[in-house]
Amino acid sequence: MPRIRPGRVRTKNTNRREVLKLSSMAPEDYNVRPGETKSIACPDCRTWRRIMGDTALKIREHGLDDKVEEGTQRALCPGSDQVVVVDIDVRRWQVKQDRLLRDAMPQDNRRAAQQFYKPIPAPAVPVFRITGEVTLETARQSYLAHREGCAGCVGGKHRTHCTDGVRLARRYVLALRKEPARREAREQQERQDRHTELKRTAPAVRRRQWAKRGGATAETANNRCTDRLPGSLSEFRGPHLPLGPQDKKAHDERQAELGMQYARKRAASPA
Repeated sequence: MPRIRPGRVRTKNTNRREVLKLSSMAPEDYNVRPGETKSIACPDCRTWRRIMGDTALKIREHGLDDKVEEGTQRALCPGSDQVVVVDIDVRRWQVKQDRLLRDAMPQDNRRAAQQFYKPIPAPAVPVFRITGEVTLETARQSYLAHREGCAGCVGGKHRTHCTDGVRLARRYVLALRKEPARREAREQQERQDRHTELKRTAPAVRRRQWAKRGGATAETANNRCTDRLPGSLSEFRGPHLPLGPQDKKAHDERQAELGMQYARKRAASPA
């Protein structure tokens, strides 16, 4: 693909007007996209013209009318050789123009900037490859059934297995190692189910127990309040409980001894 070279400015002449800044023009009146030919709508004739040059930018020399009769001289547009200065942020201008173009595009023609393809679902596993849950009993039965009908699996002191026998033996050993954890998980699930069942049936069980124990009689006894006679013992205390020490003399001697010990400790504490 041939390389596109920037247009050369073959003359240093200008139209002696003030420098034209792109910031003073409408964003849709010029094109300064990177990688594309720079162009601008001439302020005088309002026709799109190429911007020549690499560092010193000028509007390409052009006439007022592209159709010139034979034998007549072309009338130049006053906007020819107009000096142009790019004083805008090209990246922001490009983003804004892309958004305007996308919004102005019909809805049927709009496409996302990035296409997202729905992944194709994986094919289903064939029926003959579907394996059920491997438990300790199923692994043991499969291993024993293979041992009985396989001539390559030899028993004895130096037991050997064929390829399928090794695979079944490994599966059986793995099931043996996982069995304690499975048993614990199963028991925990059973305890949780029983706890849930008790919580669900607890109100009905309490109502049956209350009806069996005589609800009206128990409620009447519980709500009955009677005045206690002065000097009478509480029903929670026995009538023959001792109210004083059994050996009065020994009790007095012990109290006197404790008092003397307390006095000696109190006298020795300031020292």
